[in-house]
Amino acid sequence: MDDQPAQPAPRAAVGEISEVIRPAAIVPEEAARSVLVELALRDVQNGGVWQAGPSLWSRYDRPWHGPDNAAGAELIGRIHVAYGTPTKYEITIYRVTVTLFGSQLGWSVESLCDEALGHGGLRLKDCPRATLAAPPPPFRG
Repeated sequence: MDDQPAQPAPRAAVGEISEVIRPAAIVPEEAARSVLVELALRDVQNGGVWQAGPSLWSRYDRPWHGPDNAAGAELIGRIHVAYGTPTKYEITIYRVTVTLFGSQLGWSVESLCDEALGHGGLRLKDCPRATLAAPPPPFRG
């Protein structure tokens, strides 16, 4: 039997609300283009509050003071995305996390997504959903 005390959860994870989006939300091509353009225009280094990369969109409470200088800006939440799936120009949203700080400000998984998706005229609840394939049959040896 292990007599060591349980390790506390990592500080970054304490109080976070994380939701796997199932089935995953699909951002259609036209909306995806609009969202990406608007998030780039609202980048934290350009006076905005978003930092959008190819797999993660992060929302902060205020702009940064230049590259790699968050200057006290607090992370509100993250949207995990996959570009080019299910088709070349679509984006799949598969996980969303709201930090403790974000939830204390009243943010939710839905409101975080809706802010980003609103630039493409969408809301999370209105996004098409990925088709879930049936699981493969069990292996019989």
